[in-house]
Amino acid sequence: MAKNAEVESSYSGRIRATKIFRTIICVLLCIISIFPFYLMIINSTLDSITIKAGVHLLPGSFAQLGENFTNLMKKAEGVGTSLWGAMLHSAIISVPATILTVYCSTLTAYGLTVYNFKLKNAAHTFIMAIMMIPAQVSIIGFMQFMMKINLYDSYWPLIIPAAASPATYYFMKQYMATGLSLEIIEAARIDGSGEFSTFNKIALPLMKPAMATQAIFAFITSWNNLYTPSMMLTDTAKKTLPMFIMALRSEQFRQDYGVIYLGLFLTVLPIFIVYFTLSKYIIAGVALGGVKE
Repeated sequence: MAKNAEVESSYSGRIRATKIFRTIICVLLCIISIFPFYLMIINSTLDSITIKAGVHLLPGSFAQLGENFTNLMKKAEGVGTSLWGAMLHSAIISVPATILTVYCSTLTAYGLTVYNFKLKNAAHTFIMAIMMIPAQVSIIGFMQFMMKINLYDSYWPLIIPAAASPATYYFMKQYMATGLSLEIIEAARIDGSGEFSTFNKIALPLMKPAMATQAIFAFITSWNNLYTPSMMLTDTAKKTLPMFIMALRSEQFRQDYGVIYLGLFLTVLPIFIVYFTLSKYIIAGVALGGVKE
């Protein structure tokens, strides 16, 4: 008995040491991930000379933050649109594009998961093949097509194509393979529920964690997109936020590091808001999955 107790004690000690080691690693990884953002926020409250002097962990004064903001607004006057206008333009594109990406990709994955038809595998293979084609290959033809239908230099070419997202479709299909019970769908059909009603009222609520994850990725992708808007938008009054930041990249702007960090902070601020808003659904989904298992 004493020997068994000694073995159990040794085993418990190893488990405790493993948990402590994992916790330390997770904390270190967390710090490494958060530290660049922390420095960005701190540097946005400092002047350029202080930033050049070395790394600072304490924030500067509100007066310096206000001065950096004033200088940012002054430098934005020659761009053709204001900072707030550029953020609004990015939001006009990113919000509907994110909704289309998540909803249409989930609907496509639902159709190829729930229904059985002859071309099911071929459709899946075709969607996966589209992932192999870079956007740069098709951009010229896409621009010509938009010109022919009079949608060039508008926001529509940046919103409508978001409905076709092979990467989001693939993620949702893999999630449905384990997270969506076909028995529930069949029961809803037996009760007289229509196909779209079943999808919207039964399937979508079950997909919330996966949809929240993909909504974060889709919003970040659309918000930070520079290549396609630069090709599609020629009117300076329609500049998105990445285009606005690029337009400010003069030699004088590069030297004012406080203004640079403040501009970067304002750029990623909406991304933080979206992430913290949707992260609760991800956490809830993980907790629900742990209870089921």
